[in-house]
Amino acid sequence: FNTDQGSQFTSPRFTQVLLDATVKVSMDGRGRWMDNVMIERLWRSLKYECVYLHAFETGSAARAGIGKWIDFYNNERPHSALGGRTPVEAHQGPGLKAAA
Repeated sequence: FNTDQGSQFTSPRFTQVLLDATVKVSMDGRGRWMDNVMIERLWRSLKYECVYLHAFETGSAARAGIGKWIDFYNNERPHSALGGRTPVEAHQGPGLKAAA
């Protein structure tokens, strides 16, 4: 399990859960945001395009709303880093859609 050194990932409680499950833990170097630039961009997009725009009332509503956004992100939203293609087009070819 590789993470950055955010407090949510370095807390003793969180790391102990991983260790108890015999999960190997690794962390990027402090201040090494470029190590995970693509996933950091995904989280930023998720927050600003979905989470901050909706007042999800329940965990299940948040799960459904975020799931819908992830489907949009992968299948419909063009990405400049992919030459205007969606992630699915870049991975599988044009005209295809990821299975739900």
